[in-house]
Amino acid sequence: MSLHHQRMLVRYGLSSCTSLYSQVVFDPIFTPLFTTLLGTGGFAIGATTITYASIASAIAVTALTVGIQALMAPKPPDPESGRVPKVQSTPFRIWSIGRNRLAGAYMLWEASGDYLYAVQALVGHRVKSINRYWLHDDEVFLDANGYTTNDDNGRYGNNVRLLTRIGLSTETAYAPLVAKLASAGVWTNNHRGDQQASIAMIAESTAAKNQNKRFPYGAPQVSAEVDGALCWDFRDPAQSPTNPNTWTWTRNPVIQLCWHECFNEFGNRRDYRSAILPVLDMWTEEADICDEDIPRAAGGTEKRYECSGWDTTENGPKVGTNAILAACDGWMCERGDGALLLTVGKFRESRVEMLTDADLVGHQIQYDVLFEEECNRLVPKFTYPDTGYSSCDTDFFEDTAAQLTAGRVLSQDGDYRYCQQWRQARRLGIRDWRRLQQKVKGTLDVRFSGLNAIYSRWVRLVTPVRLPRLDGKVIENRRSTLAITRGGFTMEIIQHPENIDDWNPATDEGMQPPVPNTLGTAEISPAIINTVEAKANGGSVYLRVVLVDPGSDSWTPVVFYRLTDAGGGVPGAWVEQQFPDWTASGGYIELNTGAVPVDVDLDVEAGYIGSNGSYGPRSPTEEVHTTADPTPAGPVTGISVSPGTGNATINWTAPNSSNYAAARIYWNTVNNFATASAVSPPTNGAPNAFSTATFTLTAGVKYAWVASLNRSGVEGAPVPTGAFTVT
Repeated sequence: MSLHHQRMLVRYGLSSCTSLYSQVVFDPIFTPLFTTLLGTGGFAIGATTITYASIASAIAVTALTVGIQALMAPKPPDPESGRVPKVQSTPFRIWSIGRNRLAGAYMLWEASGDYLYAVQALVGHRVKSINRYWLHDDEVFLDANGYTTNDDNGRYGNNVRLLTRIGLSTETAYAPLVAKLASAGVWTNNHRGDQQASIAMIAESTAAKNQNKRFPYGAPQVSAEVDGALCWDFRDPAQSPTNPNTWTWTRNPVIQLCWHECFNEFGNRRDYRSAILPVLDMWTEEADICDEDIPRAAGGTEKRYECSGWDTTENGPKVGTNAILAACDGWMCERGDGALLLTVGKFRESRVEMLTDADLVGHQIQYDVLFEEECNRLVPKFTYPDTGYSSCDTDFFEDTAAQLTAGRVLSQDGDYRYCQQWRQARRLGIRDWRRLQQKVKGTLDVRFSGLNAIYSRWVRLVTPVRLPRLDGKVIENRRSTLAITRGGFTMEIIQHPENIDDWNPATDEGMQPPVPNTLGTAEISPAIINTVEAKANGGSVYLRVVLVDPGSDSWTPVVFYRLTDAGGGVPGAWVEQQFPDWTASGGYIELNTGAVPVDVDLDVEAGYIGSNGSYGPRSPTEEVHTTADPTPAGPVTGISVSPGTGNATINWTAPNSSNYAAARIYWNTVNNFATASAVSPPTNGAPNAFSTATFTLTAGVKYAWVASLNRSGVEGAPVPTGAFTVT
C-alpha cells in the first residue's frame, strides 16, 4: 500500500473498517457528509460528538404502495372521510396540498329563531381559494352574496348562505354571525380564525309544508373544493423562501414535498437552507420531470406527475411524505448533513451508482416469492374528482397465466390516493406491476466503500463472482440502514425492470372509469371531460374538448374557460361557449371552441344546458397550456464544450429562426439523450446569436446536448457535444 493511500484512509476515518479506497472522497455531492461526520478529529467536532446514529439518519425513505409493508404502514385518511364535517371537542387540524374536497370540523353550531348558524374549520393554514360547494352530496351554486341559487321549488332554494375565509394571518370575523350572536357572547368580532381557512353557513327554515322538500336530509352539511397551500417554487426567481406572499399554488409533487418538509406547520419543519439549497439542482431537475408533458391516447397531454391530498395532525409528517412520494413514484434519502436527496419515477443513467464484488460482504437474495406474497393482479386506486372526490379503481394489470398456475386471483391494491388523474394512476400502477413481476428482492451487506450507492436510488451490480445472476443488472435501493456488525450498511433491494418507463397511451392507458349518473339537486347530469387539448391554427389557438356522451339529445353542451392567473395569482373571468349543433360518436362528443388566449394557462370546465335554459353542474376543472407555435426552431450550430473543475461551459450559435427564444442544456453520464438530465433554467437568446452557459457537474466522463426552444417552449432537435471529462 502506498504512503498516499495510507494517509488518505486515515484522513477520512476509513482505515478501521475497510482497506478499500473509496471514490466518494472525490465526489462533491457527498463531501458535506464526510466534512460533517468524519472531519478533523474523528467524530468529535468542536464540543459536539457525532455518533453512529448520525450516520444512520442517512436512510432512504421510499413510498411503498403495494405489498405487505404497505399494509402495515399508516396512511392518510380516505378521501371520502373529508366530505363529512367532524364533531369533536378538540379535532385534529388539517393540512392540504393541491385541490381537495373538505368539510373540516365544526367550530360553531347554533340555532336561533328560524336560522341555523354553523362555522367549519377547513384547513389549518392559508389556502389559495375555495372553489365549489356541496350540501350533503348535492353541488350548489352561489350568487354574489353567497346565497344558493337553486330554483325556489327545488332543494335548498335560496335558503342557505355560505361565506368563506382563506386563512390569512389576520382574518375577519363573519359579520352576519357577529350581528346575530355577539350579544349572547357566542360569536363576536374576536372570533376571527387567524390562519384558519373556514366556511360559515346560515340556513333559514321554511314553511312546515315545504321543509322536507327544501331540506330532505335535515340540517345541511357543507363541504367545499379547496385549493390548498401556497408553496415556494424554487425555480422561480421572483419567489422568496422567506416571504410566503410570493409563493404560488401548485400540483407539482416535488414543490409540495419541499413545502411539507420545510414550511408546513404540521410537517418536519426542516431548515430549507440545509435540506434543499445544497442540492437545489437535484430538486429542480425532479420538479421539471414532474412537469413534463405526457401524451394522451385521445390527444393532448397531461403532466407526468401531479399531486393533491390532505392529512390531519393525528398522523405524523412521514405519512404525508410517503403519500406525496407515492404520487410521483418518488424516492428520498436524508444525507448525513441534513440535505434531502430526491429522485422521482423516471430512470436516468446519471442517477446510477455501482457496487462491485469488493464492496459486498454478504447478501441474501430470493429469486421468487412465497405463495402468500404472490401477486397476479394489481389494482391501481386513486381519488376521482368526477365522482365527488371519492376513491376509485382504474383498469387493473394482471397475469392470467400466473392466475391459472396459482388456481385463483391473488390481487393487491396500488394505493395512490394523492393522485387524482386516472391516466397517472395507470402510469404509476404499471411501474409497480413491472417491479412485482421481477420477483427478485433481498438484502445486500455493503462496506463503507460502497457509501455512494447507499445514497442512490439505482445501483448497477458488477458482481461476476458473488452474484453472477445479477451481474450487470440494475437494482433499486428501497431502504438502507447502518449495520456495523455486518461491516457497513444493509441495503434492501428489488430488481429494476428495464422497461419500467415504457408507455404507449393507445394500449396502456385503459378506459376512463365510469361516473354514476347522480342528478343531485339538478335535472341535468354534470359533464365528464375525457380530454382537453389546445390546438394551434395559424398563430391562434382553439380548444378541443372531448366529453363522455351524456345520453340525452335535448341538452346543449357548453364549455367554460378562464385565465388561470390574470395577475397577482387571481384567475380571470369565465368565458362561455355553447354548442347547440353537436353529435356523438363512439360514446364521446368532440367540441372545438373559437380562438382562445395564446401561450397562457387556462382553466377549462364543461356542462350542459337543459331545454328550459337551466344550467346543470359543471365538470371538475382541467388545466391546459395554449401553445401558439408548435413548430420547433432549427437546431443550434457551432457547439463546443470546455470542461473545468466541477463544471462545464458550453458555447453555441442560435439558429437563424424567427421563432427561436432560448436553448436548454441536457447532460448524462452515458451517450443516451433519452435518459439525460435537464439543466434549468433555459438560456435565453436571440436568433443567430452566440450563446454560452456554465453549469455544475461532478467529476468524470460526461455527455451533453443543446436543444433550441421556440417562443412557446417547444423543443427542437438536440445537438450533442460528444464526450468530455470534468475534473
